[in-house]
Amino acid sequence: MAPIAITNIETVLIDLPTIRPHHLSMAVMRKQSMVVIRIFCSDGIEGIGESTTIGGISYASEFPEGIKLAIDTYFKPLLLGQNPVYIQAIMNRLEQHISGNNFAKSGIETALLDAQGKRLNVPVSALFGGAITSSLPVLWTLASGDTQRDIDEALQLISENRHQTFKLKIGGRNPEADVAHVAAIKAAVGSEVKITVDVNQSWSESVAKRAIQKMQDAGVDLIEQPLAKSNFEGMARLTAYFEVPIMADEAVATVQDAFQLAKIHAVSVFALKIAKSGGLTNMQKQAAVAQGAGIALYGGTMLEGTIGTLATAHLCATLPNLEWGTELFGPLLLTDDIVKKPIVYRNNSLEIPEGPGLGIELDMDKIEKYKRK
Repeated sequence: MAPIAITNIETVLIDLPTIRPHHLSMAVMRKQSMVVIRIFCSDGIEGIGESTTIGGISYASEFPEGIKLAIDTYFKPLLLGQNPVYIQAIMNRLEQHISGNNFAKSGIETALLDAQGKRLNVPVSALFGGAITSSLPVLWTLASGDTQRDIDEALQLISENRHQTFKLKIGGRNPEADVAHVAAIKAAVGSEVKITVDVNQSWSESVAKRAIQKMQDAGVDLIEQPLAKSNFEGMARLTAYFEVPIMADEAVATVQDAFQLAKIHAVSVFALKIAKSGGLTNMQKQAAVAQGAGIALYGGTMLEGTIGTLATAHLCATLPNLEWGTELFGPLLLTDDIVKKPIVYRNNSLEIPEGPGLGIELDMDKIEKYKRK
């Protein structure tokens, strides 16, 4: 019998509106653009993946239009005819021939894993040793930029039992104003509700030291990436100085980053993201470094839609040291979905669907509706 082979790869740009403007330190998002990847195999199996970044090209060097072009032009010739069962060999082939492009590589690996899960009739989590939970805690980002509106939104979501942890995007304005904004929200929601802040690399070390002290005094629970991603030593000094945990996000992009950060005790928490690491296999390696070093974990997001969100969820469900839960709320920020059965969010958590692969199926009518014309 002939071996299984990849017969075709299709990519489509999808634009889904957000339920509200989403303020980041470098951009304001009013829609999410994602690249949906479909890998077709000779055994009739189709795998789906997603490559998504945030804020167009303002956040990272990859962007949706470029990701699609890279896959169509450079990835596809390397993938056609390859046996999709040998995922590690395929990803190694891509690594040898294509520099960087981790967002694109992540989407390809997700599609291959989805196909293999379907082929074996097991969930993606089983390909990484099996899940230890069927649901994951999920926080919500308060990103309107208006203090009272954010407080009202948080209190409403708490009353609905949808979220018990909230993240604030700061760093885009005067540090004193940011600190006052954060402190007011923490005071309003109370000590039982966790508040984390993401500075998105916006502060110098001296500014960070003053601002973090005030936020620690206000009861803030976690500080994410206050300094430039390259400033490992500065992050180590902040971690040693403060009681409030400091988390690496952009700084922990690779397995090598994870090792170096752990080696100098630079942070207390790693934010794992499928896109920046280049896929779930690399994300699992980062998690192993963290576990060996006693570093807690957090499941991050690039505000992916349902496909990318569930890919991350399947891996996070296998991790024993996911102390800080996840921020896998991306689909909740969107006005619609492109899958037939959306993710269920309830009791402050995301429920991982049962079924082979990622456990979802594309809604081709919605794909047609939202694809970039």
